[in-house]
Amino acid sequence: MAENKRIDEPTGTETVGHEWDGIEELDTPLPRWWLWTFYITIVWALIYTILFPAWPMVERATAGVLGWSSHGELDAQLAAADAKLLPIREAIGRTPVENIPNDPELLRAAVAGGQSTFKVYCVQCHGSGAAGAKGYPNLNDDDWLWGGDINAIHYTIEHGIRNPDHDETRLSMMPAFGRDGILTPAQIDNVVSYVQLISGQGKASKATARGAQIYAENCVSCHGTEGKGDRTQGAPDLTDGIWLYGSDRDTLVATVTNSRQGVMPRWGNRLDPATVKMLATYVHSLGGGEAPVVTAAADGSGDVTP
Repeated sequence: MAENKRIDEPTGTETVGHEWDGIEELDTPLPRWWLWTFYITIVWALIYTILFPAWPMVERATAGVLGWSSHGELDAQLAAADAKLLPIREAIGRTPVENIPNDPELLRAAVAGGQSTFKVYCVQCHGSGAAGAKGYPNLNDDDWLWGGDINAIHYTIEHGIRNPDHDETRLSMMPAFGRDGILTPAQIDNVVSYVQLISGQGKASKATARGAQIYAENCVSCHGTEGKGDRTQGAPDLTDGIWLYGSDRDTLVATVTNSRQGVMPRWGNRLDPATVKMLATYVHSLGGGEAPVVTAAADGSGDVTP
């Protein structure tokens, strides 16, 4: 290959000996500016690896003499953001949750903060639009097991549902009528027929008549004589068109047979009180939130009861 090298007459540059179809490669030196740029990048790379985290080790990278890290920068930015929001968070923390909607500034801040919190902790079950899914309630409608006023929502978020390690958790325990041998499969089939009747999905029949008697003996204490439910027990209304697990016959039979024992985490031990209030305010604002429950006090004045 070396024997093929020669000086290119038009340019005066030596060739490298490569030739293809009459085209030869010249051994043109790199421009001086390019070489200096290349040398500078090498020097900069060496300086950078000394100043900043760079070389990978067994468990972590070298720290760098400046002690900078992207995690540290993020922590500083988050701390600055928290400091900026601290006054409004403290105001929300001091304000009873039922009074937050009365203050436009607090309400806007609480809804915005609650929406951000919802996206982090709640969308996995309730969905990004809070529409829920099978077994996870829709938070946009006006169907609430324990009440939809802001105090009731706040209590549910703070204490959760069926948390065995917490005495103040929401708790409703529907018996597994089939699994525990309380009702026979035929009796379950009849009571399901009755439930479909009162929910507008079926017609009266001998099965619904038998189911009405079974319902009166086993279900009235929680769901009521008309099947309207009982919020004090978290018993759902069986007459509306809203069903957590579905209203088809197979699903209803499965529910009566085995019961449903869904669990919602209690967020009072995971989130600070102000964040729980913001989350409750956001959920209440979605469209299904109800006005505070007002009962008459002994002196005749109105009293807000959670």
